[in-house]
Amino acid sequence: MSERPLPSALGRPLVIAHRGASGYLPEHTLEAYALAHGLGAHYIEPDLVLTKDDAFICLHDIHLEATTNVEEVFPSRKRDDDRWYAIDFTLEEIRSLEAHERVKGRFPLGASRFEVPTFEEMIELIQGLNGRTGKEVGIYPEIKAPGWHADEGHPTEKRLLEVLARYGYTERSSKVFVQCFEPSALKKIRNELKSPLQLIQLISDDDRHAPLRTERAMREIAAYADGIGPYKGDIEAMPDLVKWAHAQNLAVHPYTFRADDLPEAYATFDKELEQFYFKYDVEGVFTDFPDRVLDFLANR
Repeated sequence: MSERPLPSALGRPLVIAHRGASGYLPEHTLEAYALAHGLGAHYIEPDLVLTKDDAFICLHDIHLEATTNVEEVFPSRKRDDDRWYAIDFTLEEIRSLEAHERVKGRFPLGASRFEVPTFEEMIELIQGLNGRTGKEVGIYPEIKAPGWHADEGHPTEKRLLEVLARYGYTERSSKVFVQCFEPSALKKIRNELKSPLQLIQLISDDDRHAPLRTERAMREIAAYADGIGPYKGDIEAMPDLVKWAHAQNLAVHPYTFRADDLPEAYATFDKELEQFYFKYDVEGVFTDFPDRVLDFLANR
């Protein structure tokens, strides 16, 4: 079993910028990543899918229509299910699209022009900013639907490690966590590809992941991963989940904390953060508002 990851190099709880500073700028854009870095996030999360020519792009879904104008630019390129799949487009075609806000009431549509970046561009941005500021902000990539990608003839795991290695992320101490909802992908990275990088098993709140929300599952996850990323509501429903994870030296990074979408149980965003950091004792949180979380921690 691997040692439990430290909360951060500075000994503080982790603040993970969910899709960048997505509470302020459209998710998974270079602008959102740059703002997250400037606001002080410890790690910045890109979701990754592949294009037809095997380029990793930063996108939350295997589909394009939720955050781009693909329906306008390529109206005839949808599949029979009326969805536009990133895997059906080359990187050059993706670059012709505009990215836009997903969440109603956030960044105004049409107020500026954004693009879908590649993973390499995201890494170079963060490393460049680290070099200029002296910070050591890490990256926290999520492989989206690796089983589906494999079925489409585009396996993701080896490709991801190749990209990370090209930018120096090769050691356990590297400032990177790799996360995925599919255990088989993480097992492949750890056991078949022999990667020492820190791995996080994401756990959704739907029925398919119910077997992962047990004490026995924590023991099994500890054999191939270094932490879990559960839906925050599952911790509220089952606080022992954190205790079970900690008993196996697994870090706990729940998702997603949004100041503009506060659960009814909490009077303020700070109250929710207090509950998770100091009552449930999690090591870090995914948040659309990294500055708000950092302010909360600074005033404790």
